[in-house]
Amino acid sequence: MITKLHLITEITAPIQEVFNLSRNIDFHIQSAKKTNEKAISGVTQGLINLNETVTWKGKHFGIYLTHQSKITELDFPNSFTDEMIKGHFKSFKHQHHFSKTALGTKMIDILEYQTPYGYIGKIFNGLCLKRHLFNFLTTRNESIKTHLETKKR
Repeated sequence: MITKLHLITEITAPIQEVFNLSRNIDFHIQSAKKTNEKAISGVTQGLINLNETVTWKGKHFGIYLTHQSKITELDFPNSFTDEMIKGHFKSFKHQHHFSKTALGTKMIDILEYQTPYGYIGKIFNGLCLKRHLFNFLTTRNESIKTHLETKKR
């Protein structure tokens, strides 16, 4: 069974800035301090681009996990998609969409994933994983919004 998360974040900043900050490895590390995220291989700093990979190591549910993603689609500054190559999910696809608005940019995240381990994975997803991922993305998006809306223009 595929779980789908859908988040919309309105940001008062130009679309190019929102797009670039969303794929900035250094900013991701800064915004994910709570889980001690580190980029340990592939692109480990700056902007990640089409067909590039990054391997993340972070502490989730009390243990350090690794997750390797590849940017499989990129249409500057409208969208990009990262998909898991190696990790603890059966599948993991995160689409990032951006559109200009009267006040700045609408950022839409669509995360689709499948858990392994049959019924145990489904129970774990329902009890805590889905909420954990939703909160993780919400925190990340709020960090992008705060950073861009409070920086000096």
